Amino acid sequence: MESETRGGTRWRRFAVVMVPSVAATAAIGVAVAQGALAASFSVSGQQFEVAAKRLEGTGFVQYGANDVTKAGNKPVAVVGINNAEITKLCQAVTIPTPFGKVSMKLKAGGGKDKVKATKLYIDADDMTADAVFTNVDIGVAVDSTTQGPGPVKPGGERGERGGYVPGSFAQQAESVVFTDVSQRAWATSAGSFTLPGLKMGVSMGDADCKDN
Repeated sequence: MESETRGGTRWRRFAVVMVPSVAATAAIGVAVAQGALAASFSVSGQQFEVAAKRLEGTGFVQYGANDVTKAGNKPVAVVGINNAEITKLCQAVTIPTPFGKVSMKLKAGGGKDKVKATKLYIDADDMTADAVFTNVDIGVAVDSTTQGPGPVKPGGERGERGGYVPGSFAQQAESVVFTDVSQRAWATSAGSFTLPGLKMGVSMGDADCKDN
């Protein structure tokens, strides 16, 4: 860990699903099984790859949660960002069909204009990147976070995500910069998504973002 400026922290090859978050997601699985926790929302159960050359965001929060999929409950680390700008975004998914594997790849933001998103949420169980945080708080209770779009609170005054254990581990920061991002996600959502230079292709076989 290397401090670059006051309030700024650089983590090389940062794994977003940290040890405390893994413990939190294990507790979430037990709570869901016991009917003590409402899951966030239903997703397909098909994982996909998301990669980016650079992501700059303001208002960052991360916490453990649960996604309900067609294959069962999936513990995830939810990353929430109020405002994000993304350079060279790639999303790839491979879908098994009776006719063989069909892949879909989406790319955007490879030119002068960046991809822009507001209230961005990414539900992932694996991520690597070079990361720099500004004014980071690690170990804050999830329902006491003040940065990022945040989880749902009583009355629904913040955020759009539930499925978490009240009082469980979270981290937050005023801003974050991720470079060379690669992640395995179950779901992504945003209040708004602007995709300049959007290109989508469908083909037979596997898909990945290695050439992004």
